[in-house]
Amino acid sequence: MAIYALGDVEPDIHPDAYVHPDAVVIGNVKLGAQASVWPTAVLRGDDGYIEVGARTSIQDGSIIHTTLRQPTIIGADCTVGHNVHIEAATIADRVLISSGSVVLNGSRIDEGAIVAAGAVVSPNAHVPARRMALGIPAKIREGYEVPEGRFQYAVDSYVQRGKRFRAELRRLDV
Repeated sequence: MAIYALGDVEPDIHPDAYVHPDAVVIGNVKLGAQASVWPTAVLRGDDGYIEVGARTSIQDGSIIHTTLRQPTIIGADCTVGHNVHIEAATIADRVLISSGSVVLNGSRIDEGAIVAAGAVVSPNAHVPARRMALGIPAKIREGYEVPEGRFQYAVDSYVQRGKRFRAELRRLDV
């Protein structure tokens, strides 16, 4: 796996976290217990810090970055889908950031919320708890509340997948 220090700053990766060999983790990044980072995902903590909570998955092709003014915080039990871009935002616990979405600087996504696939959450936007944001720019879906535990299956699936990959992944082309 590509884990890099940047100057004196090294990533802090919990021993139970899984980072795929083709993922990149640079600098001031903290990964919680049973968090997972999948192929071609990049977490670059250069200007500020990135924190990923326990049991959160950062899936294939996602880019997580930060700025000097604001860190990127992703809570526990979150699913960050494929090809997501999160930049200097705060994501609470038990949030689903669906594939292909973008969450921009200063945004706040509260507990249990969903950012729908392909949505773009504008800078400094707020998605309230257990609500769904969709579209470009993302708007709150009126009259819909995300059911409690709606995507816990995805969290559990990626915790198990991380354990399996740690134990069974073998490169065959070397």
